[in-house]
Amino acid sequence: MPQNLEIDNVDLQILDILMKNAKKPYTEVAKQVFVSGGTVHVRMRKMEEAGIVTGTTLEIDNTKLGYDITAFIGIFLAKSALYDDVINQLKAIPEITNVHYTTGNYSMFAKINCRDTQHLKDLLHDKIQRVDGITRTETMISLEESINRPIPITQAHK
Repeated sequence: MPQNLEIDNVDLQILDILMKNAKKPYTEVAKQVFVSGGTVHVRMRKMEEAGIVTGTTLEIDNTKLGYDITAFIGIFLAKSALYDDVINQLKAIPEITNVHYTTGNYSMFAKINCRDTQHLKDLLHDKIQRVDGITRTETMISLEESINRPIPITQAHK
């Protein structure tokens, strides 16, 4: 398992293409990068083994599935030493899709998806604010997601 894999421009181009469309066949990626399909396959396998590529995801429009509210929760912990216990409890709440351990005002920052404001209220009151170690929360409702994109890695390495 290569831990210190050297990433070159071909690897970056492959990643850039697949980050925009993970379903693109390796043969199509190969044509764009001017290498063989086998080369793309081998390089992707090496980047997976090195932990650079950790999986593929399917992007879902949550509103089409009835989850009309996206909110961000600033979470205050009683003490930072409780982080591991709190994160384990938060993992049991399926509406929480992302959690970050942060600096600044909040100890943690979470993203949640809810069906409506009543669902959000119930989630906050009955689940999140009852987690041992959380002293209080601040909620911000997203009105619109204007940007959601990967880092343009081919530009970042120049």
